[in-house]
Amino acid sequence: MDCTDRHDRFFLRLMSKNVMLYSEMVATKSAIYGDRKKILSYSPEEKPLALQVGGSDKKELSEVAKIAEDFGYDEININLGCPSKKVQKNKFGACLIKEPDLVAECIYEMINSCKIPVTAKTRIGYDEVEDFEYLNSFINKMKSAGCKTFILHARKAILKGLTPKQNLHVPKLNYQMVYQLKKENPDLEIIINGGISKIAEIQKHLIICDGVMIGRSIYQNPYSLIEIERSIFNTKISPTREEVAEKLLDYLEREVKLGTKVNHIMRHTVGLYHGQTGSKAWKRYLSDNMMARDSDFQKAKHIMTIAQNNEKAIQADS
Repeated sequence: MDCTDRHDRFFLRLMSKNVMLYSEMVATKSAIYGDRKKILSYSPEEKPLALQVGGSDKKELSEVAKIAEDFGYDEININLGCPSKKVQKNKFGACLIKEPDLVAECIYEMINSCKIPVTAKTRIGYDEVEDFEYLNSFINKMKSAGCKTFILHARKAILKGLTPKQNLHVPKLNYQMVYQLKKENPDLEIIINGGISKIAEIQKHLIICDGVMIGRSIYQNPYSLIEIERSIFNTKISPTREEVAEKLLDYLEREVKLGTKVNHIMRHTVGLYHGQTGSKAWKRYLSDNMMARDSDFQKAKHIMTIAQNNEKAIQADS
C-alpha cells in the first residue's frame, strides 16, 4: 500500500522486464464506484501486471474481476493477508482466513466472471492459529472453488495488538510450512513471500516452491532487480542507474504535462543508489528539490548531474 502505484511500477519495469508486478490493494467499492481511470489505469510498459483486490462481498468481487479483465490486467489477486484494523473493519484482508467457506464462495464467483487467472495471497495463520492442517484445508477449499495459484506470506497475522508494520517483523517466519504445503499439493502453484532479499535465498526457495514474491526489499533497493534479471532470468544486458534515471525523467516530463506532481513519481526513487557511493547525494537532492508538492520539473533535470557523478564514482570503486 502507498508503494506499488503505477509510477513505481513503471520505474521498476525499467530494471526488470520479466518479474510479475502487482498493484496496491484496491478495495472493491473503490474499483466499482470510484474514478476507475485514476485508480486502475497503468502504462502498457508495466505488464505483465496483476490487480490486487480487497473485499468479501462475492458479487462485488465478481464485478471487479470482470473490470480487471476489461482493463487488460493479466491476473486478479485477492488479498487475504493484510492485518490492518481499517481493512478488518471492512471485512477483508487477513481476517478472512477465519472464514474459509466465504472465501471459497468469493473465489468461485470471481473465476466464473472472468477468463484471467484468479489468485490468492494469504498468511499461514492468524493470532493463535498456526496449524498446517488448518492452512492446508483453507487452501484446498479455495482450490475446490477453482483457484490454482497461491502466494503464501510465511508469517501468521496478528489481528489484535500489532500494527501492520509490526506484522511484517514480529510473527516468526515459517518457510517450512509453505514447503510442506507445496509437497502436499504438487498440482498447485505455490509462491513464497516474506523476508526474502538475496539471490541465494530466492534460488533456495525455488528448489521447492514455484515462485518467490518480494516486496519491501525491492522497494528499498529497486536496482537489485538487475541482479534478479541476470541470475534468475539470464538477462544479458542491463541498464545502469544513470540510464534508469534518464528514462524515468522522460516519463516524468510526459506525466507532469498531464498534471502529475513531480513528488508522486520521484518519491519512489529514493533507493536507486542504495548501498552505493553517492547514495547520500542522491537522497539529499531528492529531499531538497523533488519531494515537496510544488516541486518544479526544471529541478528534476538537474538530478542527472547527480546520477552522472554517482555513476563515475561507482565505476571508479569497481
